[in-house]
Amino acid sequence: MLFSCSMHSYINSWSRCASKSQAPGCSQNQTVHAEWRAVSESVAMFLFRCCPPDVVVFPHCVEEVSALAKVCHNHHLPIIPFGTGTGLEGGVGALKGGVCFSLRNMDQVLDLHQEDFDVTVEPGVTRKALNAYLRETGLWFPVDPGADASLCGMAATSASGTNAVRYGTMRENVLNLEVVLADGTIIHTAGKGRRPRKTSAGYNLTNLFVGSEGTLGIITKSTLRLYGIPEAMVSAVCSFPSVQAAVDSTVQVLQAGVPIARIEFLDEVMIDACNRFSSLSYPVTPTLFLEFHGSERSVEEQVNLTEDITQSNGGSDFQWARDAETRNSLWKARHDAWYAALALRPGCKAYSTDVCVPLSRLPQIIVETKEDLMENRLTGPIAGHVGDGNFHCLMVVDPSDPEEQHRVHLFTERLARRALAMDGTCTGEHGVGLGKRALLCEEVGHTAINVMQGLKDALDPKNLMNPGKVLQPREP
Repeated sequence: MLFSCSMHSYINSWSRCASKSQAPGCSQNQTVHAEWRAVSESVAMFLFRCCPPDVVVFPHCVEEVSALAKVCHNHHLPIIPFGTGTGLEGGVGALKGGVCFSLRNMDQVLDLHQEDFDVTVEPGVTRKALNAYLRETGLWFPVDPGADASLCGMAATSASGTNAVRYGTMRENVLNLEVVLADGTIIHTAGKGRRPRKTSAGYNLTNLFVGSEGTLGIITKSTLRLYGIPEAMVSAVCSFPSVQAAVDSTVQVLQAGVPIARIEFLDEVMIDACNRFSSLSYPVTPTLFLEFHGSERSVEEQVNLTEDITQSNGGSDFQWARDAETRNSLWKARHDAWYAALALRPGCKAYSTDVCVPLSRLPQIIVETKEDLMENRLTGPIAGHVGDGNFHCLMVVDPSDPEEQHRVHLFTERLARRALAMDGTCTGEHGVGLGKRALLCEEVGHTAINVMQGLKDALDPKNLMNPGKVLQPREP
C-alpha cells in the first residue's frame, strides 16, 4: 500500500496537512507524481493546464476502496479514479486536488465462464492482459481502442476502437459492474454475481456508469462479453484516388451486409506519416485498412464482394496481410498513428480529437475538415473508424507557440460544431472530460443536462467524484 499506517489514520492525517508538499507515509508519492506527470504530457494535457493530485492511494480490494471513499466523503476530499491514464480529454486531472485512487494493484481476472462467453475483471486488468490470459481458451475480448487501457477505465469512458463496427463498443459489451459510490457504498449494477446476456429488469444502471468518466463512482469490477476467436482472419490495404471514393466504398460495403471486422480510413497525410514511421511503402493517397473474420469460406465471400465494391470506386487491388505476423504489423502501424503524427514535427506535442456523424455525412465532414486544416496552417492527419462514422484529427502542436495552440482550440470547436450540424456527436469514443463540456450542452440541450446534473447530485451530492469533468461547474 501507499501508506504504512492504517487507511483511516493516513487520510485523516493527510487531511490535516494537505498544504504540505508530501503527505505522511507517502513512500511512493514522489514516484507516482512523476508517473502522473508523464501521463499528463503524453495526452497533451498541456492544453488543459491541470494539476496532479495531493495524494495517491493504492487499494488492493473493493473493501479498501470503499473504506477510503468513506474517509474522503467524511472529509470532503475529491476522488479521482485512475486506471492506466490513456484517456485523451483530461479525465484524470485533479482540478481541485484531492486523492487519486490508483487501481493498478487490483489486477485479477475473476470468474471466467468459457461456456457462457463472459469474464469478470478487476480495474488493473488491461485489454492485452485479458487476451493473453484467454489465449488457450479459444476466446477473446475484441474491443480495441489502440492503447493497452484498463478494461474498467474503458468502461468508464465508453471506449471502442477499430473492431467496433463488428463487435460494438464497451456499452454493448459490459454485462455488469461493481461500483463504489462517493460515500463508500458498494453496488452491483445488474445484481451481485448476475451475468445474463440480456435483461429488461428495472433501470439500466450498468449503462448509466458506462461512459460516466469517474464522475458517479469508482468501477471496481466489470463483467464482460467474450467472443470465439474466428477460424480465419485476413487483412488488406486499398488505396483510393479521393476521400470521397474511400468513404463511398465504406458505406457501400456496409449497405451490402458485409460483416466486416475492421474498416479504417487514413488520409494521405496520415498514410505518409505511417509509411515513414513504420517503414511501409503504401501509396500516399486516401487509404482503407480492412479486416475480415469468419470461416475460410465466409471470409472468401466477404473479400470478393468488398473488392468488387472498392474497385467500382476506383480503388486499387488489395495488398494482403494473411499471416498473423503480417496482420499484426499492419495493425501496429495503424495503432502507432499517434507516434507517426508526432514524428512529422519533432519536439511538438499531440492532441487527438474525435467526432462521429451518420455515415452518409462522412465524406462531406472529412473534406470540409481537411480544407479547414489547410486554411488555418495546421498539422492534423486524419484517421478514423469509418464503419461507425467516427474519425480523429491528430493535432500536432508546438507547445511553445500560444498562437498556434489558440488556432488548434478554435479548430477543434469548429470540428465539433460541424459534426453537431450534421446530426452527429462531439465525441464518438474519447469522452467529454474537460475539453468538451460546453459542447455536450450544445449537443443534448439544457433539459438533458439538467437531468444529468440531477443524477450526479443524487449519487454524489458533495460533488467529490472526479469534480469538474463532463458537466460544467454550476454557477454559485
